[in-house]
Amino acid sequence: MAGKFCSILLAAVAVLSHCELLNAAQSSKFPDLFSATIEDLQDGLSHGYFTSVDLVKAYFARIEEVNLQGPALHAVIETNPSALAAAQQADDLRKKGKTQGSLHGIPIIVKDNVATRVEDGMNTTAGSYALLGSVVPGDATIAMKLRDAGAIFLGKASLSEWANYRGNYDANGWSGRGGQALSAFYPQGDACGSSTGSGITTSIGLTPVAIGTETDGSIVCPSNRNNLVGIKPTVGLTSRHLVIPISQNQDTVGPMAKTVADAATILSVIAGPDPQDSFTLAQPSPVPDYTKHLLKHALKGARIGVLRRVYADAAAGGYPDYIVQEFNKTIETVLKPLGAVIVDPADLADIDEIVNSNNETIVLSYDFKYGVNEYLAGLKEIPTGATNLSGLIQFNIDHPDLEFPPGRTDQETFLAAENTTNLNDPVYITALNADHDLGRTRGIDATLQKYNLDALIAPSEGFTTGPSAIAGYPIVTVPLGFLPQNTSVTSRPYGLPLYPAPNIPFGLSFVGTKFSEARLIELAYSYEQATHTQLQGKPYVIPKTQLADVVGS
Repeated sequence: MAGKFCSILLAAVAVLSHCELLNAAQSSKFPDLFSATIEDLQDGLSHGYFTSVDLVKAYFARIEEVNLQGPALHAVIETNPSALAAAQQADDLRKKGKTQGSLHGIPIIVKDNVATRVEDGMNTTAGSYALLGSVVPGDATIAMKLRDAGAIFLGKASLSEWANYRGNYDANGWSGRGGQALSAFYPQGDACGSSTGSGITTSIGLTPVAIGTETDGSIVCPSNRNNLVGIKPTVGLTSRHLVIPISQNQDTVGPMAKTVADAATILSVIAGPDPQDSFTLAQPSPVPDYTKHLLKHALKGARIGVLRRVYADAAAGGYPDYIVQEFNKTIETVLKPLGAVIVDPADLADIDEIVNSNNETIVLSYDFKYGVNEYLAGLKEIPTGATNLSGLIQFNIDHPDLEFPPGRTDQETFLAAENTTNLNDPVYITALNADHDLGRTRGIDATLQKYNLDALIAPSEGFTTGPSAIAGYPIVTVPLGFLPQNTSVTSRPYGLPLYPAPNIPFGLSFVGTKFSEARLIELAYSYEQATHTQLQGKPYVIPKTQLADVVGS
């Protein structure tokens, strides 16, 4: 009897072991959506382990868990009602052995200042009720390129309203339509802006990749605080057609992703000339395939200059010394051992002039009035009647309960822009020329040439983005570390999100001259592959839904 019982027990154990093996094999087919890359998802799709419909359902469920419920991160303004239909079309094509491009069947989120065609059923509002229900003439050029490459739009990411260009006291990540977006790395934490939602959604796997825009810091800063790779391209590498503008001289559109490889994949899709954006016609031809610049040993022999002055003053009162300590340690323990030749310092000779200059403020004011009026004039319909900047200002005055956070009604930036004349004004032209001289000729280019450098580096917090912004030059930021648990947290006025705070990530920026994205990607990838810093910390919010919960359900 005992022998028979033992035989049954052994058989049961064998069955259990077999089941465990099956479960393990099954789960290995499903990448963890928290960290899944484009390559991971394409591998599973190509093998038939799951479908694009499965992916959309899983990402939608993850958004549902944390966006307005639970921690209520407010990272997504709206989801795409056409996403499942688009996913089904992608699956049907794949069954026929056809794919559109590198992003075929891959979900993506775009910032709510990037126009998407009306047929999808989504709004494009820059977070403002003033543009709710407005009818765009079609896809922004970059949206069209993403769609043509096979991407599926999951929805629109939240942002700092009007991309943080309305008033002096707008909160990072706050918009009338979206509410206050918050960090997934610390409760009530500041995830930075203005591409706040693009950063949050990608950081916790509500989307594998996202699109952000930058005028001065709006890709770099939220990538930096969300443990991401962000590429702020040269102005003119990616089209701004039908992207709600701030400045034709500083606006640029770029990827925010978990890895340099994913960011390079997206940039390869969205880069290129567009007749509807004259700035893009000056870029070199052909457009590089940036995925061919993922070189593991690119730092060997590279000459890297250290921008000390752009963050030294900020460090004294702007952000924790810990960031500078980690930055210094990385130079000694990572970059030098990888063979980089470090020139420290390699400061911009005109940095004091840049810091004290008011030229950028002048340029943005003139550019915004011109650009936003042109954008609004091109819309097919604006139900609110806010058909120009003056109309936007009046809408805000008439609807303060919709358009302003509690206790604040500031739109001084809008008012200053409305008081400008036109782009032929000598005041504007003088300021623009001065910016180019400061940022390019006597700034970044002079420093690169003086020290014979491949790139400049600095922590991604602080004033790092300023010189590149006025120059229109590129930055690639990669994860560098996380603020320690003993970081002091203090309350901020008007209930603004908290920063600094424990566990908030920070990044390392590689800065270059115009159209040097390929070289910056090489350097960033070399650093990333040697460190994998991103894996050294985790957010406090991680959605639970995985593909295994969706496939076959």
